[in-house]
Amino acid sequence: MAVKPVVLALSRSGEDVAHRVAALLDCAVHGREGRVEKADAFFPNALDHARDLFAAGVPVVGVCASGILIRAVAPLLGDKRVEPPVVSVSDDGGVVVPLLGGHRGANRLAAEIAEEFQAVAAVTTAGDVAMGVALDSPPVGYRLANPDDAKAAMATMLSGAGISVSGENIFEIESDGGAVELCVTEAPAEAGETRLVYHPQRFALGVGCARNADPEELWTLVVETLGQAEIAPGAVACIASIDLKADEPAMNEVARRLDVPLRLFTAEELEQHAEGLANPSEVVFAEVGCHGVSEGAALACGGDLVVEKRKTANVTCAVARAAQPIVDMPGRARGRLSVVGIGPGQASWRTPEVSKLVADAEELVGYGLYIDLLGPLAAGKQRSDFPLGGEEARCRYALEQAALGKNVALVCSGDAGIYAMGALVFELLDRGPDEHGVSDAAHRIEVVCSPGVSALQGAAARAGAPLGHDFCTISLSDLLTPRADILRRLRAAAEGDFVIAFYNPVSKTRRTLLAEAREILLQHRPGDTPVMLASNLGRPEEQVRYRRLDKLEVDEVDMLTVVLIGSSNSRLAQLGEGPRMFTPRGYARKIDGDLAV
Repeated sequence: MAVKPVVLALSRSGEDVAHRVAALLDCAVHGREGRVEKADAFFPNALDHARDLFAAGVPVVGVCASGILIRAVAPLLGDKRVEPPVVSVSDDGGVVVPLLGGHRGANRLAAEIAEEFQAVAAVTTAGDVAMGVALDSPPVGYRLANPDDAKAAMATMLSGAGISVSGENIFEIESDGGAVELCVTEAPAEAGETRLVYHPQRFALGVGCARNADPEELWTLVVETLGQAEIAPGAVACIASIDLKADEPAMNEVARRLDVPLRLFTAEELEQHAEGLANPSEVVFAEVGCHGVSEGAALACGGDLVVEKRKTANVTCAVARAAQPIVDMPGRARGRLSVVGIGPGQASWRTPEVSKLVADAEELVGYGLYIDLLGPLAAGKQRSDFPLGGEEARCRYALEQAALGKNVALVCSGDAGIYAMGALVFELLDRGPDEHGVSDAAHRIEVVCSPGVSALQGAAARAGAPLGHDFCTISLSDLLTPRADILRRLRAAAEGDFVIAFYNPVSKTRRTLLAEAREILLQHRPGDTPVMLASNLGRPEEQVRYRRLDKLEVDEVDMLTVVLIGSSNSRLAQLGEGPRMFTPRGYARKIDGDLAV
């Protein structure tokens, strides 16, 4: 369980217990607004917040009734092998119930909490009840080679067949020579429903390659090397190389296939192991600044070299073995920048993928208001706030922080690729060194883009279905776009009869373009064309208004307003719940034509 849990305190009666649990687990307390006096962060709705944490992969310990947590996460349940632990604790600390993720840490959490409070841990998973261990959840540093067989093996064992242990007794259970074997080995071994094979991850795989080497060439060399050395792939703890190769597709693909992290070292760090190299090379030293990449990287992870450098035309690899499983990963990660759109601000409109990327991030970068809208999800994380107008500095900082090996999230409102920071990130990466671009290290990071609900989509959903036919978006800010270009696009969109969403419609100093846009549009569509004004979407102060195009006033629009202008076909229907705006796509004409035939 790599991610720290969050303890939820829902009432004053359970607040003290929540803080004792958090102190025990060294994690944060999130409290219900108005119900809890002290917390590291506060949330307005318990169901939404528990669901948000669960979707982000964060273990949840709720000091509350079990039913609250069950109702919160039930819509998200799917694969128990990846879902985070969920544990409920009674307000008095007397009962602890692991609800989900028993074998992913919930049972262990429940046992720790129960011991602290002299309470009852209501563990119901069969293996834990019978033996006190979960066979599909080995200790950190060990990997189960055949997890799909664990359920059948457990059933056989519980039927009275007994258990036997070969190799290290990692579960510290008594072997009675039974039919179910627990085999712990570094070598490849046959596995099955009555034989669970565990590999201690003591090996570090050092790799090197020419620029843009074929991933299959490196993978083939790795498989052959491990096979000849009788090292199981599951016994590999990490892939390691020089930081100059952080973005090499071959290395990243091998790490992905082995499902282990890629760890990176500078040339200076690798050169510290020069005396231990079996095959030092002056050619390599002249090229990258150290006498060996694959051997040096393997040694830098700790242990002794057990497989000297092997190579093909474009790739190399070597293997080192540590005395104990490699748990604390040496070196640094590749570095990742997640460019995320958090939607208009309402937690329920934020996608689970974005929540997960934010939860995984070490540092949050963005305009301060947008980070604030993350609420408790941002609590306890390093954050770097940038003002409006500091967009390039914001993106450059995020890229360079990721270049240090950090996991960084660049937080945008709406969708990060729509009038937000996504395009600027790639523009900086595309610039040359003489064009005020970013460092070479920043070019080697992983960049992940995740979609968000745009203000355009949020406004359209509140209206009804105004985007039912062709539409476009136009920013009325002439800060970055020449005014002449904006007017040209306005005329084209008006003539094309598109539904139009105006972003950045006005500012304190820019008040005329919206009025000009209205006059241009009135030349091509009726004065009673419906217009929607949507402000602060998804927030408590949300406001939705409708106007006629010829009655649209600039003074009732601000920078937080999305302006949706209907086409000549858009309609405003008066329904029981109020006016709803929609744009027919033409189904009525199709039906009339079908009937005529």
